[in-house]
Amino acid sequence: MTDALKRLSEEGVAIWLDDLSRKRITSGNLAELIDQQHVVGVTTNPTIFQKAISQGDGYDQQLSDLAARKVTVEEAIRMITTADVRDAADILRPVFDATDGKDGRVSIEVDPRLAHNEKATVAEAKQLAWLVDRPNTLIKIPATRAGLPAIASTIGHGISVNVTLIFSLERYRAVMDAYLSGLEKAKERGLDLSLIHSVASFFVSRVDTEIDKRLDGIGTDEAKALRGKAAVANARLAYQAYEEVFSSDRWSALENAGANKQRPLWASTGVKDPAYPDTLYVTELVAPNTVNTMPEATLEATDDHGEITGDTVSGTYEQARADLDALEKLGISYDDVVQVLEDEGVEKFEASWNDLLKSTQAELERLAPSEG
Repeated sequence: MTDALKRLSEEGVAIWLDDLSRKRITSGNLAELIDQQHVVGVTTNPTIFQKAISQGDGYDQQLSDLAARKVTVEEAIRMITTADVRDAADILRPVFDATDGKDGRVSIEVDPRLAHNEKATVAEAKQLAWLVDRPNTLIKIPATRAGLPAIASTIGHGISVNVTLIFSLERYRAVMDAYLSGLEKAKERGLDLSLIHSVASFFVSRVDTEIDKRLDGIGTDEAKALRGKAAVANARLAYQAYEEVFSSDRWSALENAGANKQRPLWASTGVKDPAYPDTLYVTELVAPNTVNTMPEATLEATDDHGEITGDTVSGTYEQARADLDALEKLGISYDDVVQVLEDEGVEKFEASWNDLLKSTQAELERLAPSEG
């Protein structure tokens, strides 16, 4: 038990691990992180699975069986990834039970190629929930424009959702609106709202990467002084929006019917610029009822030297707004930045999915039984 991670948990930040592999499951490492480092959830994405499947031989037996059955590569990926998510969900089940379903959850993503197709996304979300068949699963749906109605519809069917790829404050408000709309649909259907959970994954480090690049292009002292401030400011203003929406009359009616707040989740919290502290997006985003999903390196850094000094978000909104306004005055368009990041995010997820398809296909061919 480490003081920094314990303190972070006590401040109301749920620590989730942004990684999963069969080796992590079978070696007991995931159970150890839960037991010793306050990890209470897991997030996955196509890149994580591609890396896991291409390293070591942990998937060989299942791949060999799938190859013998001559399944498609898409079906093979679904069988492999849902097996890992199911096993991880079982390991996290005691956390799920102890927190009344708030934590102890594992996220699995819809095929990112469906990001702009509402009906296909909802159909895939239903299929994934059925395949994993664990109550402590979250289905990840990207917050594209087409994703918003898909999120509302999926929530409306009683399926818990991790909304991913949120960069802008405007889109985040639309995500919260979609969540409330989904809960209202679920209520109309007579579903138990207390069983529906959601997190909204607000991306952090990529905002600094994009804006710092533009600040470096300007090159003035004024521009340099703003490096590394945008991502934290953006996330803090997202938390302000969360506080507003989840204190509204509309929310109160749902809360009285048993609904759970959709927690902000800080995603992409590994620091990309070595000039910044490696715990920057943890220590500067401490606030009640949030989630921070960390790559293992960030988890270890926080464990080793993270300084948790209490709530670092409440009361910072005026400064955060001033930091973003200063960028606009330098000619850096917030709207353009967040649109570029969303477009790149969808492209990166699609590219990772294609890499996952290729590497899995190669493994299926390698392990296919010889004919005759």
